[in-house]
Formats: sequence, structure tokens, C-alpha cells
Amino acid sequence: MTRVLVTGGTGVLGRALVERLKERAEVRVLSRREGLPTGSVRGDLESGTGLAQALDGVDAIAHCATSADYRHPERDVAQTRRLLAERGDRPLTYISIVGVDRIPFGYYRAKLNSELAIAQSGAPWTVLRTTQFHDLVLRFLRPIARPPVALVPNLTVQPVDVGEVADRMADLVLGEPAGRVPDMGGPEVTSLPELMRTYLSVAGLQRRVLRVPVRLPGRTMAAFRDGAHLSPDHADGHVTFAEYLERLRQADGTISSPY
Repeated sequence: MTRVLVTGGTGVLGRALVERLKERAEVRVLSRREGLPTGSVRGDLESGTGLAQALDGVDAIAHCATSADYRHPERDVAQTRRLLAERGDRPLTYISIVGVDRIPFGYYRAKLNSELAIAQSGAPWTVLRTTQFHDLVLRFLRPIARPPVALVPNLTVQPVDVGEVADRMADLVLGEPAGRVPDMGGPEVTSLPELMRTYLSVAGLQRRVLRVPVRLPGRTMAAFRDGAHLSPDHADGHVTFAEYLERLRQADGTISSPY
């Protein structure tokens, strides 16, 4: 059976990916914490401590770890390079973001530089770029839905279900290395104000929604306005934002966050 090391295995995508890989492979989750859960191995992408041991006997790597540190995005690149230095010739599959090559935002640039490091490493690789997850959109909408009037930036988005991304990633991890594969987007290209209305409806909240024009200067906002973060030609996801919210509501009875 194939042995896979998953970095970032406790994150939103990582958890979903681990569950899917467990059905088809032997999975190790890289963790730097004490008291590791079953199936985890000790290793630190910052220092490199324990990486060689964590990789021992592994056939493939799924690299989902991200520092998500917008003030110091270079940490992501450093962690990726640290992993590459230890991986040998094992195939590596990396999750990235649609638009990293067109949007000059620091975190996106770090993802792009990680992609380039992987592609130049000399070992087999696969990179999948996706649009934003439903979970991220919900985390953005919840706090601005608290006042009586929700002021929502008038930006276009294409959220995708993390479970569907995990399905795709699992196939890529266990398949032949394919380089840069086609992007993956959600089923709907829509606006944040429309998604706010969907959220309020499913959550049973009464709020007035006001579209806020986004006129910030700079190349980053211009790229977002131009749709560089979208992938309408690859609307491969099937789960809509409304369906995602309804699934959450049925699971715990509410999707609104406490004040």
C-alpha cells in the first residue's frame, strides 16, 4: 500500500484529504506538536527537525501546510524549500491558489514562489490551483453580518467546496505526477453581496445588505477586479455555497457565529 505524508493535515483541506487518503493509502500526518494523535509523525517545517525521519519509508507527499502569515509570507517559501531539501525523489503534490501568477499580493507571491521551487526541484511534482473555499467566504461574511446593516465589498468570487478539492487532491496524490494540472473552481461565479444574502437566508437573520464599491488603488485590487482569482472555464465543483451552508445548518443547527 502507498505511504503518503501529509503536511498541514490538521487544516481545513488537510483534514478532508487525510480522510479520503485513508481509504486508499497508509497516511502519516506531519505535526510539530507534542502528544501526537494516531497516524501522526513529529516534524517541523520551520527548522527541519524530524523531517528525515517523518519521510522515511514514504512513497508520496501531499503538501498542504501554509503559515497563512500575511505579514511574513516568505515563511511559506522557506517551509517548502525545507521540505524539498529532505524529500529526495518522492513525488510531491502541492495545493495552490488560482491567480497567484497574476495577483501581486504578498501571500499569493509566496505561493507562486513555492510552486516555482517545486517545479525546479528536479523531482516529480503536481500542482493544483483552486479558487477560495466556501469556509473562507463564510469566515469573511460572519463578522460583517453582525450589525443591522451589512456593508459588503462588491467583489466577484467563485467559492469551491473543500471536500470536492480533497477528492481531486487524493486522486492527484495517488496518481502519476502531472506538473501543473488544470485549475479547479466552484460551480458559481457570483458576488460577495449575493453570497451574504444567501448566508442571511439560511442563518435566519434579518439584515439590510449594502454593496460597497471597491475602488482601492494598486495592482492587487485591479487584478481582483479583473477576475484574476476566478476560473470560470473550470467550474468543476458541484456544491454551491447555499448547499454548503445548509449542510452546516443540518449538522449543528446554526451557521451564525456568537457575538
